Amino acid sequence: MGQIRDIMEKNVITIEKDQTAQEAAEIIAEKDISFLVVMNEGMPEGVLSESDFVRKVVAQNKKPSEILVSEIMSYKFRSVGPTTTIEDAVQKMLNNNIRRLLILEDEKLVGVITQTDLASYLRDKILVDGTIKSISQD
Repeated sequence: MGQIRDIMEKNVITIEKDQTAQEAAEIIAEKDISFLVVMNEGMPEGVLSESDFVRKVVAQNKKPSEILVSEIMSYKFRSVGPTTTIEDAVQKMLNNNIRRLLILEDEKLVGVITQTDLASYLRDKILVDGTIKSISQD
């Protein structure tokens, strides 16, 4: 199997922790994504997901324009390096019951990988392997 660098999303959408939840929601809606990486002075500090909005803004009837990202973000995140094998990344996600990994190189954000990315990669790999097997049997 390949390395995470082969399939990671390099165009990571980020937000600064001192921006508002309203600004974050607008970015998520505009980009049609499910999370943002929260940055602080150029370094990843956490993740803000759609479920963070539901649990920490909507369910508590807070006004998004008055809440900072730092108040609702998840400070815990898991990461791997770009040379991590895809198999190891999948195992880390399964072991930690998480949907995404940040890809850090020298502590700098260089990409992200999600369950959707991994599922797509694995589906394509299975299809290609199946096609090759079928062709070689003919």
